[in-house]
Amino acid sequence: MTSASSSSTHSDPAANSFQVDLRGLVDLLSHHLYSSPRVYVRELLQNAVDAVTARQALDPEAEIRIRLSASAGRVTIEDSGIGLTAAEAHSLLATIGRSSKRGGEHGLETTRREFLGQFGIGLLACFVVARQIRVITRSARDPQAAPVEWLATDDGSYTVRELPDDARREPGTTVILQARPGAEEWTVPAKVEQLARDYGSLLPYDITFTEGESGDEGSGGGEPRGITDRPAVWDRPFPTPAARRVALAGHCAQLFGFTPLDSIDLDLPVAGVRGVAYVLPEPTSPAHRAGHRVHLKGMLLTDHADNLLPDWAFFVRAVIDTDTLRPTASRENLYDDETLSAVREALGARVRAWLAELAASEPERLAAFLSVHHLGVKSLARHDAELLGLMLPWLPFETSEGSMSLQEFTAAHSEVHFTRTVEEFRQIAPIAAAHGLGVINAGYTYDADLLALLPTVRPDLKVTELDAGAVTERLDPVPTSAELALAPFLSTARTRLEAQGCDVVLRAFQPVSVPALYLDDRQARQERDRTAALDSADSLWSGILGALRGSAPRARLVLNHNNPLIRRISALPDEALTGTAVESLYGQALLMSQRPLRPADSTLLNRAFLGLLEWATHSTDSQEGQK
Repeated sequence: MTSASSSSTHSDPAANSFQVDLRGLVDLLSHHLYSSPRVYVRELLQNAVDAVTARQALDPEAEIRIRLSASAGRVTIEDSGIGLTAAEAHSLLATIGRSSKRGGEHGLETTRREFLGQFGIGLLACFVVARQIRVITRSARDPQAAPVEWLATDDGSYTVRELPDDARREPGTTVILQARPGAEEWTVPAKVEQLARDYGSLLPYDITFTEGESGDEGSGGGEPRGITDRPAVWDRPFPTPAARRVALAGHCAQLFGFTPLDSIDLDLPVAGVRGVAYVLPEPTSPAHRAGHRVHLKGMLLTDHADNLLPDWAFFVRAVIDTDTLRPTASRENLYDDETLSAVREALGARVRAWLAELAASEPERLAAFLSVHHLGVKSLARHDAELLGLMLPWLPFETSEGSMSLQEFTAAHSEVHFTRTVEEFRQIAPIAAAHGLGVINAGYTYDADLLALLPTVRPDLKVTELDAGAVTERLDPVPTSAELALAPFLSTARTRLEAQGCDVVLRAFQPVSVPALYLDDRQARQERDRTAALDSADSLWSGILGALRGSAPRARLVLNHNNPLIRRISALPDEALTGTAVESLYGQALLMSQRPLRPADSTLLNRAFLGLLEWATHSTDSQEGQK
């Protein structure tokens, strides 16, 4: 845009008009304001709907019709709306930023809120696909006015002329677009019909589509097909709730391409919002911002609104119709203002209410939902106190008694023990279950954080991390006489594992088939890491780290006195063989815990394996020599 220079400062400045390059405007619309040329169909439908809305306000008994037709290279839409006079055609069709929907203009104050358009760009947006736009219109407000033709081309010029009375006998408007080179694909009949259904299926008036050439009156060849599909599926009556669920599931499959786990009504009469949210049947990341489908007064505004629902409602895709939310300038998304913020909070409350209802009366459906979306719900519950209180009792966890909800687990255990790693849990779980100790595996994503928050929801519960000492205390002690008898064996075992930072204790526990149990905890791991750092540090750091040496318990190899193999090893007369067997038990317990092996552990395993092979072959050779 450019403007003429102002006159001398000693005289009044002359009034000048901005000069608009229509080609530049078309480039702005198609490459910057609108995401796709497809919006031209919406503009055509919008103008027609606004015209018939104004006609109904003027004459409630008037016949209402909107007809759309297309052939390759040509699109026509005809309506029985309010129409225009020649002066209005000059004023409203050719002025950038001027809108026929402004309050107080042309006597439309009472119906302004019913209009779809708000920005006055109007038919100019159709130049994203058209080289020529022809409008034939006749005013319903002035019966004496002659029909008018407004003809514009994409070079920025237009003409307005009155036509003979027989050019258009009834009030209304016909718009004819001629495609510009390179845009013919957007005027193919199948494409136009698909776009019209996409944008206009919920519009309040019956709209038909005809394939083929059309005259100025919009009468084309072929059988007219309905575009609108009202009322919306969520507003239709159904004989049973089951029939409604089936219908909504079919609607979701058609709209979004999946069969939902469930549907949630989104009804906010005060905010002028009606719709439904569909629960995704597959897991999705909470970081993924779902695209929701929003209709404004029946016209599709966007199918990728990512600010309609709270971030935590990542597990649903919604479709709504609203007459209160404000669109952006391109009318392709929602303007994020206070009204949208209030609606977003209210819609989130609807989803929460659905979850609460499932938790209270339909635990099986809630379990089906959480089996799919538990990871995402866990992620968000860490930061959402209300969601935490609502969902935490029902979220599934891996426990020493199998997979179950905290509700079920805490019914049997007033004290909740947990391990921070999957490896710890896998080794401890069978022993804990055999001794009546309830343990939860908090090694999976988010589980440790949620268990730490559990006392805020259930203050009556005690939640503690399970360490090696706690497990050892739960195992049955060996009679003093038996432990004294095995003192030499235990001394040999402790000496052999001293270099690994591991103590050896003797207990009796179930199951009998487990010969040895490797128990570790966070403090023991920290002490080993500190020792490793001490070994590789220089003299200064060695002094500092040595001063930090703590009394933290070391890892423990718990030998099962009930196991026959342990009894046989403890009775071996050869001290060297006993040491090799203990190292083998240590290695086997490490492997069973599925912990990552340190270099020292790998060296020990190799040494123990080779030592056993050497003993086995030496024993065989001795037997053959005796023969």
